[in-house]
Amino acid sequence: MFSNNIEDYPDGIVLPIDKPYRWTSADLVRKIKWAACRHFGKKNLKVGHAGTLDPLATGILLVCIGPATRRAEELQASCKQYIAGVCFGAVTPSYDLEKDIDRICPSEAVTAESLRSILPSFVGEHRQVAPLFSAKSVDGVRAYETARRLLREAAARGEAFDPGDVLQSSLINIYGLELLSFSEHFRAPEPIPATDGHGRINVADVRSYNLKHAEILVDCSKGTYIRALARDLGEALGGGAFLGSLRRTRNGGYDISQALSLEQALEMLR
Repeated sequence: MFSNNIEDYPDGIVLPIDKPYRWTSADLVRKIKWAACRHFGKKNLKVGHAGTLDPLATGILLVCIGPATRRAEELQASCKQYIAGVCFGAVTPSYDLEKDIDRICPSEAVTAESLRSILPSFVGEHRQVAPLFSAKSVDGVRAYETARRLLREAAARGEAFDPGDVLQSSLINIYGLELLSFSEHFRAPEPIPATDGHGRINVADVRSYNLKHAEILVDCSKGTYIRALARDLGEALGGGAFLGSLRRTRNGGYDISQALSLEQALEMLR
């Protein structure tokens, strides 16, 4: 429990929270901000986060309260670690399960051995093109806003979605990649409907597709899009891939073992 006086925390508060599945990072910050403002009796208490997580990702999201918001940039600049579940044999416009599969790809060349053989080529500094369905800014407009417009226009014309050459590449650094597991036949989980009250993001149902699946441990720099890494791995193996799951296990010097559930964080602010 925290005291009711924010002045007792001159450096502010950093809460490492295990972000719930299908919550946006902004949703989580709003929830914590409401609780923190009420707890400390402040109407305009600054609350932010250090490093966005996609809605379908879980794991460490650092929520900064009060003066700690000044440390957000410093915390974001740290090395990050993820466990990525990559599905091979199909692609989606968002490179994850927020959008339905729109193209089937060959996956005969995808094996544990072939995947292990190409992983070292992705380690080090690289230029990476972010997913169009992302929060990256393009001429002052969020990329996902442009993506949604292009998707609507393509659907109106009865054409397949083509992201085109919209985003510029960015320099990233991947420090390490390790194949944790590989399956020739991925058993996709049953999607949870968005009406269940625990998140407003729909999840595509891919249970009818024959997909291969790999779990990969990724250590990387700020600005690395794991969805884009999944896309690039699929292309490197002569087909396509998308991100089926993502869990951030390290960020800003915090490990997943230190993360609080949302319920635990709210209890500390009651």
